Amino acid sequence: MKMTRRDACRALAGLSVLGLSGLRVQGDERPDSFRVYTDGPRLLLRPARLRLLKRERERHSLRWDQFETLWTGGAPFPELPMVQALRWQIAADRDAGVRAVAWAVGPGDEVRQIALIADWCDELLSRDDRNQIETKLRRAMNDARPIRTLDEARAKLFAAVVLSATHQAESEKAVQSFFDGYWMPNLITLLRSAKTSVGNADAYALLEMMHVFRDNLNFDLRDTFPAWFTQQPMLHLLAHYPAPWPAGENEYRIPADEAIEKAGPDVRKAVLSRAAEFAMVALDSNVASSQLLQGWLMNDRFLMRGALGIPYEFLWANPYQPGLSYYHAPLALHDAIGGRLFVRSSWEDDASWIGFFGGQLQKFVDGNVIRVDPMTEKEPIDLDQAVVFFGRENRKFVTPSAKPDEAVNVFIVGLNAGRSYHVEVDGEEMVEEHADPGGIVNLPEVPGTVGVRMNLRA
Repeated sequence: MKMTRRDACRALAGLSVLGLSGLRVQGDERPDSFRVYTDGPRLLLRPARLRLLKRERERHSLRWDQFETLWTGGAPFPELPMVQALRWQIAADRDAGVRAVAWAVGPGDEVRQIALIADWCDELLSRDDRNQIETKLRRAMNDARPIRTLDEARAKLFAAVVLSATHQAESEKAVQSFFDGYWMPNLITLLRSAKTSVGNADAYALLEMMHVFRDNLNFDLRDTFPAWFTQQPMLHLLAHYPAPWPAGENEYRIPADEAIEKAGPDVRKAVLSRAAEFAMVALDSNVASSQLLQGWLMNDRFLMRGALGIPYEFLWANPYQPGLSYYHAPLALHDAIGGRLFVRSSWEDDASWIGFFGGQLQKFVDGNVIRVDPMTEKEPIDLDQAVVFFGRENRKFVTPSAKPDEAVNVFIVGLNAGRSYHVEVDGEEMVEEHADPGGIVNLPEVPGTVGVRMNLRA
């Protein structure tokens, strides 16, 4: 097969960003068994992480001291039962653990927190406590209604894993139902067909499930769709507006949000987005994307000091993990699987940024989010590292003249999703390009000051 220069650039760019070769695209693996054999605690606090967190307490690390300060000051933790159970595990605070159990036995109705308490506070459970908690968890585990959200899937999986020691057959059936009834036919199928996406805030629920599944069944859920999961860390990083949000307790990086114009910055989503990044690093700390994320995370300006964020900051952060400067991360990434695009002009806080996701195009300039209609916009957006053209009507372009001796990464948005186009760059042969599910075509390494013409293939 003949490979054009553009094909080679695209392939090399993918390998350099992902740090992988021979990447499987489809993924057809499944666990050998759905039975859980691990000892407790099974949810998130596996032995290595538990040892690290106990050492952090002994060393009076910055994150533990902030956690302790809020606790002793009576801060209103939004997820207080989980926090109480965590204190029991890390500091042997029996009173906190007993109160967590009392909530799980009594008014508690959030399955995820009940499962965490049952797992982390197992030593504190009386027979009656255990029976009442297991009744709640079995009801959630055996619920025959279809799983609709990531949160519901996580609750079902957590309940099944916690009950594996006392209700093994039911647990095994529920874990298989999670995999064969939700993960593969619902989530993965919809991701492959670009009919769903996972936003930065929603990614945390996804990461918790991935950790729990791998920790207890020795199976990496990323193997079910390697191409999507491999690109996700860098896409996640780029899917933030450049300017930090100055909250009272710390600064936040605000994730790209379809509702930002109406609702404004959502600190809760920012907390969950940062927690997801920590969990990504913990899932695979050796790949280049994790090391870039670690460099992004270890800036103390963004250390979550509030009552919602500090439990996750303490639970997941590993300040001893080496990281790379995120200034080495790419400034433009195209998700050809899901039809998304994120580009920024630099890694400085005052950078310009554009994001195409959820069917809308946003532009961030001078601290403001502006929605752009790719179907009617005519003027290109030049962000130094990449230029974005709008191609629904206008299909003749000239790359920027400011850098005549440099190649330009060109993105054309607003095309017909899934359609083929004949593309001709001055001085090169005509090639055929396919618009992704979002109607985007990427032309990497186009020489500066040349013309680009494209026509819809008949």
